[in-house]
Amino acid sequence: MNQLKMSQNPDELNSSEEKLSGLEDDQEENLDNSDQSIRKRIRQSAPGSHRDETPKSSPSRPVSIEELMETAKGVTNMALAHEIVVNGDFQIKPAELPEHSLEKKVRDIVHKAFWDCLEAQLKDDPPTYDHAIKLLGEIKESLLSFLLPGHTRLRSQITEVLDLDLIKQEAENGALDISKLVKFVIGMMGTLCAPARDEDIKKLKDINEIVPLFRAIFSVLDLMKMDMANFAVSSIRPKLMQQSAEYERKKFQEFLEKQPNSLDLVTKWLQEAADDLAKLGHEMLPPHCGDGATGGASALCFTAVQNQAYLKLLKWDHMNRPFPETVLMDQTRFLEMQLELEQLLVVGTVLLVTFSAAGPALIDVPGFAEKIKTIVKVLLTGMHLPSFNLKESLATLGEKVCAEVNSCLSQHGFTPFSAEREAVLKGQIQAVASPDNSICKLIDSRIQKFLENYLASSHQKSLPAIPGGLGPIQRELEEIAAKYIRLVNYNRMVFSPYYDAVLGKILTKEESQIVGKSEES
Repeated sequence: MNQLKMSQNPDELNSSEEKLSGLEDDQEENLDNSDQSIRKRIRQSAPGSHRDETPKSSPSRPVSIEELMETAKGVTNMALAHEIVVNGDFQIKPAELPEHSLEKKVRDIVHKAFWDCLEAQLKDDPPTYDHAIKLLGEIKESLLSFLLPGHTRLRSQITEVLDLDLIKQEAENGALDISKLVKFVIGMMGTLCAPARDEDIKKLKDINEIVPLFRAIFSVLDLMKMDMANFAVSSIRPKLMQQSAEYERKKFQEFLEKQPNSLDLVTKWLQEAADDLAKLGHEMLPPHCGDGATGGASALCFTAVQNQAYLKLLKWDHMNRPFPETVLMDQTRFLEMQLELEQLLVVGTVLLVTFSAAGPALIDVPGFAEKIKTIVKVLLTGMHLPSFNLKESLATLGEKVCAEVNSCLSQHGFTPFSAEREAVLKGQIQAVASPDNSICKLIDSRIQKFLENYLASSHQKSLPAIPGGLGPIQRELEEIAAKYIRLVNYNRMVFSPYYDAVLGKILTKEESQIVGKSEES
């Protein structure tokens, strides 16, 4: 069916641009299986394979190791900056080594040897504090790194209490009180940590053995460093957005100068969007939208064409069509949103027919819609995979939904469905698999209209109203729309000069054709 056409098998897609494959390979170890399959299917689709007419490139010149390293560093930095900017949930997380990997085994052995050595030193008679003092020095540096320039009093306290020269003298004279120093460290950590770490600090106070306590302190310090890094990321995001946009535009311009045909797919994409609007009868939009029109009451608006083009990315045939060059870096994200919207379409359709069948009895029942959504999402897990049988899943879904409806009706004093009403509801749910299902088409058109309105109002404070029938999926739809708008706005910030140039040619041509037809008539 058109609305529920699966966005192709992750394992069968022919691949996207090999330019990004190196970056994605480094990231895949940290992705779950679904993300791996999505990235794999994108990586397997090379636009180059669709360009038989593209001239052969000239022989490559020798490249030094230094040039390769510098290029790799630049691409990696650009990809990281891009991720921070477009992913509002981006967070730095501690690296986790695979459970049975050689690296983890070596690390565990080294760590165990160190802590065993520390424990042996502290059990000597008299105790030896060499390792302990080194650890206190590292803790001191960590605590100081958390301070802001204005934290002069805290800086003085840390420097005074954790004075390593004084600590060494106390150790040599047998007057060192490790417990007192550790207590000060824990208190200072509690002062400097984020509220989310309060529970971790509390647990430290319950540890009495000095070696396990040192280990736990370093674990919490690592978490605090992660918190500090993520705070820094969120702080620099606004400034990074402008710098990253300029950097990406510069790099794309350099690439375009070497490959003049690198806007071919963009041109085709924007041309199709303009054609779509022309078929729909869109005329020149209000003045605020006419930023690119060159005159003429019938000229299509630059912004309207761009918005239509961005909407088309959520209905893309990733199996058979290469992605436009300027959005290639975000193909994974657009595909993920496309899959989410496909599932949300089924969820919205099932909820609409269910509430219609049950009448007003269940509309205001707390938690009912969430239960139905959970059932639908569980049964539609993996719906984009080739092995997924939509008809069978919808048949099972019909049974589950009817059982939940009858249970809820009984609990609230209403008459359960008769066998005939159950059969009707099950049939309506199974009909979702049909490409001609009118309810599914209605929900899909309203989702698209909401996203179109969201695009048009992306720079306004008030968000567009949810169309009728989409209320039960409003939260999920707005979450997807927020990610979508963030992605679109940033892409527009980077590549708008190129879009304006391409659309200038397209819309001038459109206008000339309109003028020509009017003169003929």
